Amino acid sequence: MTADDSYDRLDDENYPAYTMGRAAEMLGTTQGFLRAIGEARLITPLRSAGGHRRYSRHQLRIAARARELVDRGTPIEAACRIITLEDQLEEAQRINAEIGSTASRHTADTQPVVHGHAPSRNTAVDSRT
Repeated sequence: MTADDSYDRLDDENYPAYTMGRAAEMLGTTQGFLRAIGEARLITPLRSAGGHRRYSRHQLRIAARARELVDRGTPIEAACRIITLEDQLEEAQRINAEIGSTASRHTADTQPVVHGHAPSRNTAVDSRT
C-alpha cells in the first residue's frame, strides 16, 4: 500500500476508520447503543482482524440519526425502522425522478412534428383524417 492509497481512504466515507469506543464518543452515546442498532440491522460494522467493530463516517451519520430519534423518545427498534423506511423512500423518489426525466426526454424526442411544431399534449388527434 502506498501513501497515496492511505490518503485516498481519508476521503472515503465508507472506510471503517473508527473503533466502537471512538464512534460512541463522537456520537455522545454508549457502545451499547451502537451494538443495539447493529442488532437491529440498521448498520453493520466491519470487523477488524481481531474481531473488533469498525465504523465508517457514513455509518456514524446513520447512527446519529437514530440517536436523535431515540433522544426524542422513540424506541430504538422503531427509530431503526423509521430510518430504513426514510432511506428506501428517498431511493425510490430518486429512481422515479430518473425514470421521469428519461421518459420526458424520450417523449420529447419522439413527438411528431406537424407543420414545424410538435403537438401539445392537450391537442386531440383526430384519427379520421
